[in-house]
Amino acid sequence: MSKKVSTLLAACLLTGALFVSCQKDQSSNQTPATVSQDALSRISALGFNVADARKVEGGYLVEGDILLSEEDLASTPATPNLRIAETEQYRTNNLVTSLPRTITVRVTGLPDAYVQGTDEAIRRYNALNLRIQFQRTTGRKADITIQGFYQGPSGGFITLGSSGFPTKNGSPYKTVSMNTHPDAYGSNPDVLYVASVIQHEVGHCIGFRHTDYMDRSFSCGPAGAGNEGASNIGAVHIPGTPTGPDQASWMLACSNGGNRTFNANDVIALNYLY
Repeated sequence: MSKKVSTLLAACLLTGALFVSCQKDQSSNQTPATVSQDALSRISALGFNVADARKVEGGYLVEGDILLSEEDLASTPATPNLRIAETEQYRTNNLVTSLPRTITVRVTGLPDAYVQGTDEAIRRYNALNLRIQFQRTTGRKADITIQGFYQGPSGGFITLGSSGFPTKNGSPYKTVSMNTHPDAYGSNPDVLYVASVIQHEVGHCIGFRHTDYMDRSFSCGPAGAGNEGASNIGAVHIPGTPTGPDQASWMLACSNGGNRTFNANDVIALNYLY
């Protein structure tokens, strides 16, 4: 998830995958590592937009916030790509399995606003009475760990948070990374804003792609225009979700920078899968 940076710090959030380590010593002006043409070709073959793809620790950051590992780039999914997206809700081929189950979540090395934001995101999911429930733990092990990284703006955007997609064995993606740079959430982060970013990133962890998969300019504006592509990672339409624009979805590629939770169509999608 990212925020568009301007002189007024107007917020436009991009959502998806994560950096897998705390990077508090990272310079905000660090030049991204060059991505090879081979890697770009494999990223494109998986169905992701290669514009602004960056080499980061743990893999490649694409679409502002989705982390693809070398293993992801080398994988050949068994589930076929079913369709090119339009504007419906979409999921990946892999989902969380062994339902019903409780997914444990821990927060490590982050200020209290991130802990409170995690609790609020968990409350929102659990209020839907799905076959997956979330529980925050203070133990050393958890299904999902929410951790920090420190990185300043790049190319007019700053990454707010990132995560990935479920594994082949049916486990949720194991990490959500949240940016602690002052240009991300400010010196006094709003808990509901932080909760909305965590809520979105957890959506990726359990298998959701962006609602405006077909054209991110719907939520991101002209700078985010483009179809995210026919994906081998999976862009499977969720029945019962709309075929027209859905302004308030929690899985839009870009947010309005404020508090955003599930709308009615999001609830349909979550209940269909879980």
